[in-house]
Amino acid sequence: MSNLILLQYTKEISIFAGSFDYRLQLYNMKKITGKTYLDWYENMLLWRKFEDKLAAKYIQQKIRGFLHLYNGQEAVLAGCLHSIDPKKDRMISSYRSHVHAIGLGEDPKFVMAELFGKATGTSGGLGGSMHIFSKKYNFFGGHGIVGGQIPLGTGIAFGDKYFKRDSVTLCFLGDGAIRQGSFHESINLAALWKLPVIYIVENNGYAMGTSVSRTTSQEDLWKLGEPYEMPSMPVDGMDPVKVAEVIDKCVKHARAGKGPSLLDVKTYRYRGHSMSDAQQYRTKEEVEEYRKIDPITQVEKIIISKKYGTKSDIEKIDKKVKKIIIECEEFSESSPFPDTSVMYDVVYEQNDYPFIKHKLD
Repeated sequence: MSNLILLQYTKEISIFAGSFDYRLQLYNMKKITGKTYLDWYENMLLWRKFEDKLAAKYIQQKIRGFLHLYNGQEAVLAGCLHSIDPKKDRMISSYRSHVHAIGLGEDPKFVMAELFGKATGTSGGLGGSMHIFSKKYNFFGGHGIVGGQIPLGTGIAFGDKYFKRDSVTLCFLGDGAIRQGSFHESINLAALWKLPVIYIVENNGYAMGTSVSRTTSQEDLWKLGEPYEMPSMPVDGMDPVKVAEVIDKCVKHARAGKGPSLLDVKTYRYRGHSMSDAQQYRTKEEVEEYRKIDPITQVEKIIISKKYGTKSDIEKIDKKVKKIIIECEEFSESSPFPDTSVMYDVVYEQNDYPFIKHKLD
């Protein structure tokens, strides 16, 4: 993608924000301060280096199965976290979700151990890369079935409304998952019942290796929410500020009982769909164009230019993150694998189904 196209895309979002945003009431947003930028830099760098380490360990066959990395999309999560209340709001996502649990507060060493298939992992080593969960921190997965999380996220929001809990669910999905019939079924009910859920399409341009333009006649994915009468809009997903601003409005819209929203968050992944992806569907030049607006680099530039921090502060954060990653690796390497019997404990036990024995007799 050329700079011209990137500039045009930014211009389109700017025009949209000034004209169609009327359906979301303006609220006083939590301030974005110098500390916010420093926290963003540290968190996004941790997520990036965490995923980089996973890639290296996958090559060493320490991590098995599929592995989908988040590199490049960090601004989406950073912006979302700024505008929610992690103590009561929830997140649910697809299989590109290791860092979501970490962002909500889960210890990264337990997440990495899960990817290693170790007993100390967040799901005892039984879930792996595609099924990261953290009930303690309101992260409901990590789902391997494409689009499988959409009706589940809708159901969580239904439960919150039914039991009158003041919570909002952020349901993340990819641009490929939006093709699933369950997406339309879910947003129809969410709009009908005014459920407190925000559907966040992390639109990185490709469903595995197939571009958005080759899968739909309507490339503006946010427009799919308009027939259901819900606030729907595109968002610059390479800028955490832009994400935070829109999420803030959507969260307060939902918390006020006004229902769901649909966000088409334009982002980009630097790595392939998964570690087995040869990436023959795009050029190296396209990837490099997006690296010019890398969210971590942009946040660092703002920190320095606005004197929120110094080069020394950046170096301290870099060293801190490096230390955390080393600790995660050592913890995961040294942790034991779960006992084989554990696999049967979570699947089936005869004593729970006495009627089966009765029928067999």
